[in-house]
Amino acid sequence: MKIRVVAVQFKPRKGDVEHNLDRVAGVLRQIVEEDVPADVVVFPETITSGYFLEGGVREAARTREQILEALVKRYLPFARPEPLDVVLGSYEVWHGKYYNSALYLTLSAQPESCRIVHIHRKFFLPTYGVFQEKRFVARGRNIEVFPTRFGPATVLICEDVWHSITGAVAALKGAEVFYVIAASPGRGFHGENVGNVMKWQQLLCNMAEEHGVWVVNAGLVGFEGGKGFVGQSMVVNPFGQVVVSAPLMKEAMITATIDTEEIAIARANAPLLADLEAGLADLLIEMQEIAAEQHARDRQ
Repeated sequence: MKIRVVAVQFKPRKGDVEHNLDRVAGVLRQIVEEDVPADVVVFPETITSGYFLEGGVREAARTREQILEALVKRYLPFARPEPLDVVLGSYEVWHGKYYNSALYLTLSAQPESCRIVHIHRKFFLPTYGVFQEKRFVARGRNIEVFPTRFGPATVLICEDVWHSITGAVAALKGAEVFYVIAASPGRGFHGENVGNVMKWQQLLCNMAEEHGVWVVNAGLVGFEGGKGFVGQSMVVNPFGQVVVSAPLMKEAMITATIDTEEIAIARANAPLLADLEAGLADLLIEMQEIAAEQHARDRQ
């Protein structure tokens, strides 16, 4: 199956959810009116509010239903006949807690057909250096794979990707496309090179190649509190090769057509996921032993 994906990077206005939703809708309008080939449009982490909000998270957080309702209201006046799937990041309030979340939505010209397909709540929360997420949001508890109109997919948020186990879990659960949204401030500047940009590409390419999956990444741009987000969104094929990438620290939109039939070829060439599946039972025993030992130490 071929899936036409669009990855968008723009600078949100800090804390202004309504303005940022207007901008998201503006991009969708451009895609519809310019007939940009698109089945899935991917926006970055916290695109509805900006990332570094700290205590402002509670004012910017919305329920998933509120985000869907607000976006549907903006989309209907220019909606195209066929459905359009959207992935975007937002601070979410759910069951009395705040989360850094990603929504996978299906939008349609018929309001009753617009729906929330899936929501992922960031599993790993960075709380080091300039990052303070654990102080302001709760962490998610699941790495899930969900059905889409185009096959099984997963969504991961930024720090989730820095832990290789999340990609392994998603691949073992059957994900064929990884939608990865991020808000990554530039670090490690060496002339024209930015250290964490090179690291990001390495992480995404390694994850794609190891598991034989497509990776669609959208990264935030703009400055917040003197910290510049790098953007450089990219699409990576199951062979670990970058198909297309966006510019560094500039607003942009990139497009690609991904072919899920390439997944079987990539996995046949490098059957690392099959090896992982074969050893999974033994690995689970090892993990249980590690968890038991850690629990025993913590109780001492």
